[in-house]
Amino acid sequence: MNLALWIAAGLLAVIALVGGVTKTFVPKEKLAAQRGGEWTGHASAGFVRTLGVLELLAAAGLILPAALDIAPVMVPVTAVCWVLLMIGAMITHGRLGQYVLVLGNALYLSLAAFIAVGRSTVEPFTG
Repeated sequence: MNLALWIAAGLLAVIALVGGVTKTFVPKEKLAAQRGGEWTGHASAGFVRTLGVLELLAAAGLILPAALDIAPVMVPVTAVCWVLLMIGAMITHGRLGQYVLVLGNALYLSLAAFIAVGRSTVEPFTG
């Protein structure tokens, strides 16, 4: 179970890292032109960049606390925060009729819920 949780956290961290880098460093206009990026047309550049920074922090929070053994309790906390972020993403994409993206967000939400439950009750890092 420990290995499955590490794999899930690593996969979700990579997803968060890619999304965070994209939202933080790619101009909003270029994001809006991409498939699935239409939601950025309704948001300010600061909001999009803030979401990107949150995703970068999530990528770090899913791996570093446990890997460095500094406040490993932050891993399930980060996973719960990711669940909340995905709920917002699902609502946003649902309103725009982007149901394939809603399904993808639901998959990410499930992965984060698995990590949150697994690292808080089933296989926590601390005794």
